[in-house]
Amino acid sequence: MQAFTKISEIKAAVAKAKADGKTIGLVPTMGALHEGHLSLIRRAAQENDVVVVSLFVNPIQFNNKEDLAKYPRTVDADLKLIEGVEGTIFALVPSIEEMYPEPVKDVYHFGPLEEVMEGPQRPGHFSGVAVVVRRLFDIATPDRAYFGEKDFQQLAIIRNLIEQIKYPIQIVACPIVRADDGLALSSRNMRLSPAARAIAPTIHNTLEQAAEMAEYEDVDDVKEWVMSTLASFHEVNPDQCPDGLKFEPEYFEIVNARTLQPIENWEDAGNDGAVGCIAVWLDGVRLIDIVKF
Repeated sequence: MQAFTKISEIKAAVAKAKADGKTIGLVPTMGALHEGHLSLIRRAAQENDVVVVSLFVNPIQFNNKEDLAKYPRTVDADLKLIEGVEGTIFALVPSIEEMYPEPVKDVYHFGPLEEVMEGPQRPGHFSGVAVVVRRLFDIATPDRAYFGEKDFQQLAIIRNLIEQIKYPIQIVACPIVRADDGLALSSRNMRLSPAARAIAPTIHNTLEQAAEMAEYEDVDDVKEWVMSTLASFHEVNPDQCPDGLKFEPEYFEIVNARTLQPIENWEDAGNDGAVGCIAVWLDGVRLIDIVKF
């Protein structure tokens, strides 16, 4: 593993690798790595000669300053984890000034893809994601780029970005990695209190039950049940929710897996399939997850 803080230096290293005929895989991250990230890096290392891993908390994709300030930063630990992955890996750890030497003026639009779920809740978020990913594409010039399915809407946005900028990059979607109790791994999980962490798997458990309900319940009934089950958890289980701890579901939407548009009937998903996407606040931490129907 080689670590770089200067974009010019990692670009030179990538250019040399490509001149030698080597393939490049890119794994964009904001650091605070966990097993989910490592699964992406391992897969990229298996499928490419060189892997570029970025560790950069991208300020322009945060519309909540407090969330940006609290986002965990563990660069030294992250680099040690990367060192444990077999393969040729270039880690990019740039400063904000290195990544954005000039004020950012780029703005991306994604139409209906960004008008649902995360879009209304986080104005400007996806444009900020697109700006940094586009820059990482220009830096790493990858053959393949790897993203986790937990951020399902982001994955659709990145695929659309590729269509807009017409880069010959294969976007590789990777399955969610979960803890033994079902909680989707996330860098934000480390901010949960012990009591919140203990009940957080309820999100995944509820989604799994929703998938079973889809066999005999309408779309609207499944959506209402998920929201009400989480919102009332603290009332039904007061012994597990000390000091006012409770789930605050922000949204649960069932959408067409390709268009991300909400469906009214299961048949509306067609051959694309349906995906349930959820965002829940717990202990001041915003958690997201998905379930495939």
